[in-house]
Amino acid sequence: MMEYYRELPQEEQEAVTAVIQLLYRQTFLLERRFDKRSGRFQYVKEYRECSKHMEFLKEYFQVAGIALMENVHMGVIYIQGETLWGEKLPRLATIYLLILKLIYDEQMAKASASVQVVTTLGAVNGKAGEFRVLAGIPSPTELRRTITFLKKYQIIEPLDMLEELGENTRLVIYPTVHAVLSGEDIRKLLETFSEEDDIGEEAGLPGTFEDMPE
Repeated sequence: MMEYYRELPQEEQEAVTAVIQLLYRQTFLLERRFDKRSGRFQYVKEYRECSKHMEFLKEYFQVAGIALMENVHMGVIYIQGETLWGEKLPRLATIYLLILKLIYDEQMAKASASVQVVTTLGAVNGKAGEFRVLAGIPSPTELRRTITFLKKYQIIEPLDMLEELGENTRLVIYPTVHAVLSGEDIRKLLETFSEEDDIGEEAGLPGTFEDMPE
């Protein structure tokens, strides 16, 4: 396995190392991400590097008991494994994940072709209100912390400034939301998620993701 790596040019070795570090840090690699400067979705070079060296990287992660997975249809590469230790999901982040998954599925069901799903913070809070899982609008500090947390793991991409969070703040929902909540009956889960529950405090990210559909 390491012979393959040693035979790569130094520039390629550095690129492979960067991909490994990135996957450990953020779990997912997206084929395309929204670039605010251009206002367009652009291809991610790390995704191409990972695809190029996929077999080597699979063997590398397998040594540590970690599976490297790829969903070509959704343009997502990600790692899974019981040996991964991730951050705890705060309560609001858990609620938002459930709502974002619901909105993503609803929009995709209406689309006749592959589309990028965009929603607003107001729509997320509104749907959370419908399920009575939020007593009121979270504080600006809590909102920024939650949006930053979900952005870190490439679940969403805010299209507007985090300093100006409001009802009209736009959010791209990336297909990585499937990796977190694949196969769940989201509506039933939300109905059991009352304000008094402590659910979400012990959720793990990453390392407890369900398998993404192939």
